[in-house]
Amino acid sequence: MNYDDYFRSRLDGLRSSGNYRIFADLERYVDAFPKARSHRNGAVQDITIWCSNDYLAMGVSPMVREAMKDAIDRCGGGAGGTRNISGTNHYHVLLEQELADWHNKEAALLFTSGYIANMTTLMTLGSQIPGMVLFSDSDNHNSMIEGIRHSRAPKHIWKHNDYDDLHRQLSQHDRTTPKLVIFESVYSMDGDIAPLEKIIDVAEHHNAMTFLDEVHAVGMYGEQGSGVAERDGVRDRVDIIQATMGKAVGTIGGYITAKSHIVDFVRSFGAGFIFTTSLPPAVAAGALASIRWLRTHNTIRECHQERARTLKQRLQSLGIPVMASESHIVPVMVGDPALCKQASDELLEKHGIYVQPINYPTVPKGTERLRFTPTPRHTDEHIDHLCHALVQVWERLGIKAKAAAA
Repeated sequence: MNYDDYFRSRLDGLRSSGNYRIFADLERYVDAFPKARSHRNGAVQDITIWCSNDYLAMGVSPMVREAMKDAIDRCGGGAGGTRNISGTNHYHVLLEQELADWHNKEAALLFTSGYIANMTTLMTLGSQIPGMVLFSDSDNHNSMIEGIRHSRAPKHIWKHNDYDDLHRQLSQHDRTTPKLVIFESVYSMDGDIAPLEKIIDVAEHHNAMTFLDEVHAVGMYGEQGSGVAERDGVRDRVDIIQATMGKAVGTIGGYITAKSHIVDFVRSFGAGFIFTTSLPPAVAAGALASIRWLRTHNTIRECHQERARTLKQRLQSLGIPVMASESHIVPVMVGDPALCKQASDELLEKHGIYVQPINYPTVPKGTERLRFTPTPRHTDEHIDHLCHALVQVWERLGIKAKAAAA
């Protein structure tokens, strides 16, 4: 086999289909976010970021930055290894206590990312519980899919947010069979929100455990910001809540919260936790400061929801094909991978607007889109500029008719 030819051929296939990913080289202006510098083709351009998952701009918060600087001065740059080898830094202990309390659970466990939290927990539960059967929403994130796959446990895929289909599939198994229902609260590509209470009702009826991914909801919903489960009054009925510090909290890392014996089980049997170097203490300190602030400042969530509503309304009034979204996420349909990439490039090069194209395999073919995530720091002037630019790009590329057909 000619390995070089194989690699080049596969990459050429991505390019020809419009699915080759190019990462923007950016520097955020820490005191002027969502403004940033874009480094491109040897030139530097001032731009506005419109697709960050730092939904509340906590990553540039002076309070978070100071907490991280202080932790570096106290503990240094890294954790020194796995928690089994190097011990648990005290910032990890404090953060896990805060996370458990935030979600009204007995315990929490930190991971290096939300991806690893999902993959490790699902792989561990599926492989370690004899006879376990997994039931996954069809739109679940890749990290959950990989965890299910690597668990080698029997699985069923139920129609997205369809609790009647979930009930039908669960009914095929005896109540004594160990079962785990796996779903998200906010689905990040379409922006829809799961009917949590109905799904939990079905799971409880069939004596199944529940695993809820709140990655795109934590910090964003509920009076204290712990997620949709808090907002909907059902978090005490969810067995395991998984989320991240890498989005609205503004740092990095993932976690699970649950009863103490469930968390201890994953801690004791989860290879992705046991054998991975733990988060730097400074990251834990920044996340801790962010969460403590978010719990007592609901006004930032109210402001954020207003910005999202305003953007949706403005785009709809201009005939830009905004997809229906219940959440803070504003997806705009393009429906063609090459056009999606072209629109993204033109917005950046000609209008100083950065929004990444979302293509296959992140979304199904034919549903390619731009995904906008307004923050409380996006002003009316930012929205005006975006709307003006989108109208120009849509008309020049003729996207509107194609998107409507898709």
